[in-house]
Amino acid sequence: MYIATLLTNPAAPSLDAATVENLRNAWGGGDAQWLATGEAAEFALGQIPDNLEDVWTALQAEKIDLILQPAEGRKKQMLIADMDSTMIQQECIDELAAEAGVGARVAEITAKAMNGELDFEGAIDERVGLLKDLPESIIDHVLQTRIEFMPGGKALVQTMKANGAYAALVSGGFTAFTAKVAAELGFDENRANTLEIADGVLTGKVVRPILGQEAKLEALNEITAKLGISPADALAVGDGMNDLLMLKTAGTGVALHGKPALQAKCKVKINHGDLTALLYLQGYAKSEFVAD
Repeated sequence: MYIATLLTNPAAPSLDAATVENLRNAWGGGDAQWLATGEAAEFALGQIPDNLEDVWTALQAEKIDLILQPAEGRKKQMLIADMDSTMIQQECIDELAAEAGVGARVAEITAKAMNGELDFEGAIDERVGLLKDLPESIIDHVLQTRIEFMPGGKALVQTMKANGAYAALVSGGFTAFTAKVAAELGFDENRANTLEIADGVLTGKVVRPILGQEAKLEALNEITAKLGISPADALAVGDGMNDLLMLKTAGTGVALHGKPALQAKCKVKINHGDLTALLYLQGYAKSEFVAD
């Protein structure tokens, strides 16, 4: 048995009953269940339709996301999430670089690295090198003035935790940012890279080892083992190619507004919904959300 979920951007809900019913009828699905009026609905299916890709493409043009997944085990016991452009709307290193006057150069490198066009470790070394001699105080300044949470993040974390799940923030960014973001949203733990600081200024170096794609996968495996569950019991979310191994290994791996290279390799893609889409995917109704 499979579940088809249709959802859209909660800030501009555009999912109408006719769209849901027409697709349900065409695919011979079960009765539609509305998880949030105008935002998200689902119905059961006995098999994967042959025209799934064509329908997905057509719905994308209407700003509607469509996800088909096995019904069994879709409500997960763990959330493992990327931070930059996932739980927050910015890339922290790009925001630091903007303060240093090298924003355009660093943003260009970031975009290529996240799309898998550059070696992640080399890219982070190059970008951090351009931040050399910035005062340590710039980190708090960026946190307070430039960082915005992705809509739906707190609801995602708090709702899953209220239902017994564990939440881990695992980022290729920096601990100076993940610590604050994790605390604000309610994550149980966070892992990231550490900026080297000496005498109150950034040295332009990253403390080894670098947390990249392999380290994110390792975190997923380590944390699930510690919890006594399987990676199949985890929901992972990210936007860049350094998230790929984590997304492919988790029971449900979601490319949230993902870079093109990542989307090409992921089955579950959210391009229009926000982080509450990850709750709808698990069958939670909006009335069950804990906080936002």
